[in-house]
Amino acid sequence: MQTNEIKVALVTGANTGVGFQIAKALAENGYHVFVGSRDLEKGKDAANQIGGEAHAIQLDITDNNSIRNAVSKIENEFGYLTLLVNNAAISNAGIPGRTMWEILSAQKASVTSIAEMRQVWETNVFGTLAITQALLPLLRNAKQSRIVTVSSSLGSLTLNADPDNAFRSGFDAVYGASKTALNGVFLSLANELENTNVKVHLVSPGFTATALNNFEGTDTVEEGSLEPIRVALAEDIPNGSFTGPATYRTEQGGQVPW
Repeated sequence: MQTNEIKVALVTGANTGVGFQIAKALAENGYHVFVGSRDLEKGKDAANQIGGEAHAIQLDITDNNSIRNAVSKIENEFGYLTLLVNNAAISNAGIPGRTMWEILSAQKASVTSIAEMRQVWETNVFGTLAITQALLPLLRNAKQSRIVTVSSSLGSLTLNADPDNAFRSGFDAVYGASKTALNGVFLSLANELENTNVKVHLVSPGFTATALNNFEGTDTVEEGSLEPIRVALAEDIPNGSFTGPATYRTEQGGQVPW
């Protein structure tokens, strides 16, 4: 185990949107930040915009070779990782150019393409766990480390079972349910790691205007990044937390029901 001084973070999907804002905040707070991006050139552009100790790293969480190369790079440079922010995600794999509601309509459980469902879950669930598993040895090498996974309150079964929830119509079998599965996987990981040096947190940015929803969200990316940034920077949040922005059921930074 390292008694390290430098805080080292990897943010997946960090070349744009909420991931970019998280990476920027970490760099501004003294972290050496690996800016994960499937397209290395886009990652370099993002790292240059962020400045400080932000450095691009090619990372496609659905590609085992890409994962191995990224882990090797971090291991060779530092030998440990202080913070992993799992941000990379996709909302659909269908016809481009559709509105958010057209996508949601096509992703209802009764009609959705199983092939599209598999592709979205491959990134949002299996890829996210794959990069986490690969980096766990480096996270264990840090004195204290954290895994922050950007999820969504859209994946909350409790909220979607509530008839008073105006957003429950947006709970689909592809993206929404992928976040439910993601929540379950990382709650399982939090329980497994509760007596170790690695804490696990889930966080919802809220209904943020990003490429995930064709920029039709109600909050700006800066607003939607506030809670993920708070969780990414905080070191005293209890293991196994799932927090989010203010909603009709939770206060800002309040626990999101599973």
